[in-house]
Amino acid sequence: MREGRIAIPSLNNGGIDGKRAGHFGHCDVFTLIDVVDGKIQSVSTIPNEEHVQGGCMVPVNLLARNKVNALIVGGIGMRPLMGFRQMGIDVYYDAERIDIQPVVADLIAGTLPMIDETQVCGGGGGRI
Repeated sequence: MREGRIAIPSLNNGGIDGKRAGHFGHCDVFTLIDVVDGKIQSVSTIPNEEHVQGGCMVPVNLLARNKVNALIVGGIGMRPLMGFRQMGIDVYYDAERIDIQPVVADLIAGTLPMIDETQVCGGGGGRI
């Protein structure tokens, strides 16, 4: 990824040295990483907005309003994944590592895979 804004669901205060949340919809904050010419330009955070069961589009809309181009998740349901795809936000997957910095580095380097529909969480709609 040479240019754009990456969002990472994060625990506590987030940030580049923070820890990722296991499931995007239940994170404390989203860490936003702005990338210019393949380098991290800036790092900021925004609080997650509360959503009730079935309100999976709340964080999708939040990230779209904040001009996110890519999202790195360790888990996501099918409904929000489809929402991100409709908004033109690419969703990348890494379920193993919890540190933010290395997965961001892999995305910038082009080695982090996009999520496959077989990796989607059960959530409200069931695993496919």
